[in-house]
Amino acid sequence: MITINSKDNGYRGIWDMNQPSGDKYVFKYSGGLGTYCAKHKPFAVYSQKARKTFFCYGGTLKDDYRKLHHMVSYYDHVTGMVPRPTILLDKETGDAHDNPVISLDVHGYVWIFSTSHGIARPSYIHRSRVPYNINEFELVDAFRTENDAQIPFTNFSYMQVWNLPNHGFVSFLTHYYDPAIRTNFFITSPDGINWSKWQRLAAIQEGHYQISATHQNIAATAFNFHPGGKKPGLNWRTNLYYMETHNLGITWRTVDDKLLDLPLTNVDNPALICDYQKQKLNIYLKDIQFDELGRPIILYLTSKGYKSGPENDPRIWTIAYWNGERWNIKPAMQSDSNYDMGSLYIEGNGLWRIIAPTEKGPQPFNPGGEVAMWITEDYGKTWNRIRKLTANSRYNHTYVRRPVNAHPDFYALWADGHARRPSSSRIYFSDKEGNVCVLPENMENDFVQPSAPVNTDKPHR
Repeated sequence: MITINSKDNGYRGIWDMNQPSGDKYVFKYSGGLGTYCAKHKPFAVYSQKARKTFFCYGGTLKDDYRKLHHMVSYYDHVTGMVPRPTILLDKETGDAHDNPVISLDVHGYVWIFSTSHGIARPSYIHRSRVPYNINEFELVDAFRTENDAQIPFTNFSYMQVWNLPNHGFVSFLTHYYDPAIRTNFFITSPDGINWSKWQRLAAIQEGHYQISATHQNIAATAFNFHPGGKKPGLNWRTNLYYMETHNLGITWRTVDDKLLDLPLTNVDNPALICDYQKQKLNIYLKDIQFDELGRPIILYLTSKGYKSGPENDPRIWTIAYWNGERWNIKPAMQSDSNYDMGSLYIEGNGLWRIIAPTEKGPQPFNPGGEVAMWITEDYGKTWNRIRKLTANSRYNHTYVRRPVNAHPDFYALWADGHARRPSSSRIYFSDKEGNVCVLPENMENDFVQPSAPVNTDKPHR
């Protein structure tokens, strides 16, 4: 049976790794990857009506670090408590690329999209049976349009799903070997059941990773590309592109309103923001947001290569901001791994915030580290670290995620884990001020109030 709908007795994230490296860093990347990866969005949504932040994560059952189960829960902003998480399904893999993402429709139903890494495993869509309730989900028989027929919508990778109140779902996703190894797609649905024909957005050489966002009637994606030739494949990811639609995909344009002919198949095209291939730099996409005027802001990291360790320093967090006339590209801060991942918060009047594991952790040069909070008050020209959220941790903290409509009491969600060997993994969240809570690994009661981490000294400003 695909749908489990049972309660777990605690919060435990999955541990995963990718590509052994044969050196002291052990893997290309690894660790507690319950909120992995940057190309999965979102992991949490705040509902003002329910006064809850609903969230999902890639979890495991007790004493099993490597078997992926999709977990759903919420934080109650009235009581300050969390329930036992719901075990939605066993994904029958240990691959964190199959992590779920979450959405909330206008009626309050909770939707979980269970992704797949490639085409070998199926993907699933579930909807809660009751609005604003996670106790029971039902499997949705979803269909997409192809050649004027409806076919099952049962495979999608790197799902990014957004709900627009007057239109339903819009989603950016990847489909493998269609025709590029990783091809960017866009698809819409008014009800989560009947989906449109999907659009190929880009298929340049060996394909892409993309990150997306919406703002009012804008749906947008920023992406890189994987060159073929001497440095083929996903380990060489470069260039920065951007495109947006204002009409649910009928037309796609650059930020300065040039009409695009899709799919993009040439390296040099009007959507190109910065040619990092000429600079011989990799880029690792982190987040994308809009300012109050609907102008995009892209957060990413540049690096000299894919391998862990100091040889590919400096790893520079970078902002590309469209100021209405041109792209301003500015460095923000540095960290020590390509897979340090955090989130960008746009709070108005030039105040932006980044919460990310930018500080060295117990396993340096591996993904994650200690989490810090940075702000700029001049539209990204200068950044100041205002607080360290974690310190003296046992494991690296990884993949800090921003909830949709983030409430100040539940402003960021992430996991930890040993970055060089299998370990347990815990789930954390923090408020806007940077006060951190850890979700309990074991629960005796049905509801519990999360507490401050016990293995971390009190963070300091």
